Amino acid sequence: MRIGELAGATGASARALRHYEQAGLISSERAPNGYRVYDEGAVVRVRNIRYLLGAGLTLEDVRVFLPCLDGDVAAAPPSDKGLRVARERLAVLDARIAAQTAARDRLEAALRERTGDRVRPVA
Repeated sequence: MRIGELAGATGASARALRHYEQAGLISSERAPNGYRVYDEGAVVRVRNIRYLLGAGLTLEDVRVFLPCLDGDVAAAPPSDKGLRVARERLAVLDARIAAQTAARDRLEAALRERTGDRVRPVA
């Protein structure tokens, strides 16, 4: 199947598919006209990549799951390495959330100080 067909079957953009290929997560052959051609198994692989990215992992994190990207990633029991990567990503996200919350609190306090406690939430 060509890149547009794979994009349609998975909901990924052609640009995302080229990015996944550049990252070594999927592969294609080249047709005589230079078009990328993917095998049918690429659909499952791309859906799994999108599932993992949607869960908050990065493309680099997804590399850990390469051995199981052609199966049912969501239903498979997690490996120790997969759990470690997920926990590390969760810690990074928690730290970012804490930093953003602290910045928000500082901004709110500054607004309250400057406006005499008249801070209105933005809709």
